[in-house]
Amino acid sequence: MMGIHEKLKALLANEATTMTEISKRLSKEKGRNLTMNNLSRKLRMKTIKFVEVDEIADLLGYDVDFKKRIK
Repeated sequence: MMGIHEKLKALLANEATTMTEISKRLSKEKGRNLTMNNLSRKLRMKTIKFVEVDEIADLLGYDVDFKKRIK
């Protein structure tokens, strides 16, 4: 199972952007002061908040969605 770090890195790659750019956009567009180093640390330590993931997804043009698994 892919963790949040890998999933966000894949989204960034798909959108041809970087964590530095996302941290700048979070500050400018969402008023969240989150440096690239802090963002990277939160992802690595698995301490990122859902609201932060949701804001990053929004910046990239995605929605966070929960789907029931089919067994």
